[in-house]
Amino acid sequence: MKENKVQFIAVTAMAVALTYVFTAFVNVRLPIAANGGLIHLGNVPLFIMAILFGKKTGTIAGGVGMGLFDLLSGWTAWAPFTFIIVGIMGYVVGAITEKHDQYGWKVAAIFAAFVIKIVGYYIAEIILYGNFVAPITSVPGNVVQIAVAAVIVLIVIEPIEIAVKKIGITQFA
Repeated sequence: MKENKVQFIAVTAMAVALTYVFTAFVNVRLPIAANGGLIHLGNVPLFIMAILFGKKTGTIAGGVGMGLFDLLSGWTAWAPFTFIIVGIMGYVVGAITEKHDQYGWKVAAIFAAFVIKIVGYYIAEIILYGNFVAPITSVPGNVVQIAVAAVIVLIVIEPIEIAVKKIGITQFA
């Protein structure tokens, strides 16, 4: 039991770090949208870790990893929204794939995260900008961000799952 807690802490800390690094350093700022917009690959490690290790790791990796990015990179007003929205994304991907191991469920989990991101950030932008029109300009960037992450994750997840199972680390209940 104690070993499982240590593994959980180590794996989840690594998930947070990878999510932060892929958000902070593998990104493109967009010249559109009210705040410029940002496309990053932080969703790649987030989805992989949520699929491999479950909803707890997914929630913490998403909320803390991307929320930390917002706090440290000048997007501070976004941090509370990111913490909640991306935390929910990680939770949902992990919760769905904890119960269903088949490839189609991974696709469904990432699609659910896609919907959460689009709706969540649209609402966040309404709150931040005070209107319903400006947030529409950020939807294409969010779509591209999740679509690229989905393609990458769905290509690499099965070999990564095999490797992780060989190591002997399992999902954390």
